[in-house]
Amino acid sequence: MTTILYKNGKLPSRHGAADAIVAENGVITAVGNGKELALQLAGRSYSTVDWEGAHVLPGLVDSHLHLGMHGMKLDMLDFTGVSSKEEMLRMIRERAEVTPAGQWILGLGWNENEFSPAVAPHVGELDEITDRHPVFLTRTCFHAYLGNSEAFRRAGITEGTPDFASGAYGRGEDGRLNGWVYEDASAPFMAVQPAPDYAAKKEAMRRGYLDALAHGITAVHTEDLRLLDSVETMLRIHRELKEEGLFFRTHQLLYNTYLPEVEALGLHAGQGDEWLRLGAVKLFTDGAIGGRTALLEQPYSDAPHTSGIAIYTQEQIHEITAAARRLGFPIAVHAIGDAAARMTLTAMEHAPLPMSAALPDRFIHAQVLNAGLVQRMKQLRLIADIQPRFVASDFPWVLDRVGTERREYLYAWNKLLSSGIPCAGGSDAPIEPINPFLGLHAAVTRRKPEETHDGYLPGEKLSVEEAVGLFTSGSAVAAGEEHERGAIAAGRWADFTVIDRDIHADPQELLQVKVQMTVVNGQVAYSAT
Repeated sequence: MTTILYKNGKLPSRHGAADAIVAENGVITAVGNGKELALQLAGRSYSTVDWEGAHVLPGLVDSHLHLGMHGMKLDMLDFTGVSSKEEMLRMIRERAEVTPAGQWILGLGWNENEFSPAVAPHVGELDEITDRHPVFLTRTCFHAYLGNSEAFRRAGITEGTPDFASGAYGRGEDGRLNGWVYEDASAPFMAVQPAPDYAAKKEAMRRGYLDALAHGITAVHTEDLRLLDSVETMLRIHRELKEEGLFFRTHQLLYNTYLPEVEALGLHAGQGDEWLRLGAVKLFTDGAIGGRTALLEQPYSDAPHTSGIAIYTQEQIHEITAAARRLGFPIAVHAIGDAAARMTLTAMEHAPLPMSAALPDRFIHAQVLNAGLVQRMKQLRLIADIQPRFVASDFPWVLDRVGTERREYLYAWNKLLSSGIPCAGGSDAPIEPINPFLGLHAAVTRRKPEETHDGYLPGEKLSVEEAVGLFTSGSAVAAGEEHERGAIAAGRWADFTVIDRDIHADPQELLQVKVQMTVVNGQVAYSAT
């Protein structure tokens, strides 16, 4: 038996004067005074870790991201934080100068709403940089893209190519392609890009593990099948990384098109161990507000010609839900617009989750709601899987998109919690930074880090305790692990996020946090020293 005494830590205030924790075989067995616990361990073999006065939180868990793509992002052009079209074009030009002719130039993370003026590059500007490389760039939302003419040529897309039912090609006022690609219309571009081999996929996952641990994250709920392209590959990679000594927990959402493989392997929801467990079946009902592909009941206020894009019909959503239910799985549905929310709830009501189900359904994002939708959510066994950092990224421009008549239930995290709907918190990395303390800051302040006003829709602010709860107890409920983690208590896993400061007195401290140590299953998985 491996016994460890963690001492000299500043635990959450509910633990009173306790400053130490005993963990045995990865599970907390005692919380109390360090000297007293040391006396209780007298005569036994144990090791000691000194936290030296650092602040200790229950292990933070990101309830929604794409860990493999986050790892892949580290090799791509990263436009996160770019503030102008000119800067973006400069980065593409510099990459083209060092990239062999014919190879793809890939990038991601730009948000033209942060530019002044708010204009993204045009296909002609990309063509001016290079006609020797296909260029394909993914917007920060991962629901809209930009390509140059060479990318369109390789994808086989011409002026006469029809739009997808669940996607579209952008066109200018003259009717010609302008370089924009929306939703599933990206499939032909993805199909002609060189696929990463097994080693590249595994390395992307490894980088994702290590970066998450360095940010104080002890576990993630991730959907990686669209990158890894096989359930067996996903299981193999995570098993090998664990065997290689990486201490990190994953809860795997299963993209719906892989259900035949899931069935062939005889897998079921909740299956796995303390390191990897299988979760819900993931599907999309719409896109994102930034690219105006989120599905709204009424047209966009700043673009009355569109209400967004439906990825599936209602009947198709029913069919996917029925297939998941037949195999014993809950569903995890990406739904941002209010029309997408309606379709999602209709599907959940049409095929109710059995009371015996190991896990709840997930309502992912839930950014544009109304009172009626919230009432319907309350009647179902679901958890709202929210991303507080979107508030910092999307305001104030999102108000122009949806208009004043829809703002009452816009990113309404406080209303959801106050209604008794359990909520879990994530980053949606690589769409947003993986740093959980940026998400906590957004949840508490409802503003960007550099801003000082009272917050966007300040009535929806959360307390620090509520925000931390999204990434601890909330994420535990989402994974059916509320009795195993989410709090510092005997019988829970010994997972801790150890930081250098108190985050409760001043929300601005959240922006300065330095992670000192990340402990997973009683093992130091990351240390700043």
